[in-house]
Amino acid sequence: MERSPAVASVVVPAHNESVGLRGNLTALLEGVPAGTFEVVVVCNGCTDDTATAARSVPGVRVLETPSASKALAVELGNAATTVFPRLHLDADVRLPGPDALRLVGAVAEPEVHAAGPAREVPTGASSWPVRAYYRVWQSLPSVRDGLFGRGAFCLSAEGQARVDAQARLMNDDLVVSEAFAPRERRIVPDAVVVVQPPRSVADLVRRRTRVATGNSQADSHAVRHASTSLSDLIKLGLRQPAVGLRVPVFLTITVIARWLSRRAVRAGDYTTWLRDESSRA
Repeated sequence: MERSPAVASVVVPAHNESVGLRGNLTALLEGVPAGTFEVVVVCNGCTDDTATAARSVPGVRVLETPSASKALAVELGNAATTVFPRLHLDADVRLPGPDALRLVGAVAEPEVHAAGPAREVPTGASSWPVRAYYRVWQSLPSVRDGLFGRGAFCLSAEGQARVDAQARLMNDDLVVSEAFAPRERRIVPDAVVVVQPPRSVADLVRRRTRVATGNSQADSHAVRHASTSLSDLIKLGLRQPAVGLRVPVFLTITVIARWLSRRAVRAGDYTTWLRDESSRA
């Protein structure tokens, strides 16, 4: 029996992601008819068995490049498929197949060219400061409304063309989010992606230092993005006292991350990827 044509393509850049990749790909392909998605995993600069793990999942095409570059991996993945809509999925997040289809449906709506899922951040195994940080972070309006920090977004053909015209920056999901007006992007509440948080403060600081470095690069390229001021945090704390109690932790980690990012910014180093290994344990 012949498979029906794919309704969407999925590009998954993967660098040393053998630990959870097979399970994440299996979740993506379960609950939907075979052939629903054309899935391309681009293993970039891997020194583990990421490629083997990806090939063990039926229906997945695997490409390999020796260069450890997410930007290059995405470029190669985009070139390997012409199917739209196109879902971009980080290798370390889990998005069930039916939820992915809901994102595909969202970008079929008039004037909607980008869609992201709601995020679930299970902090049960994280230390208290990490849990406190994410309690505040997830309450921020820009975080609730933006496409960034989800590890998954879906683009229409027009949306992909618009993103392709943008500068290749470290915080690629921020660039994607800001490429669209609010009316052109959609957060789909009944599609949920699971994003594993860091477990330790040290790993959280590494992750946030990377984000702060990428934000500085975005500023230098005049990429507009929402920033959170002290007054915003005070207002948030007054509206939600339980969140307000955690604001000092959020501020402390934010200040440390911005301070640590200065060295990379001064050196113009926007390629070093400060990876959080604890979320992959």
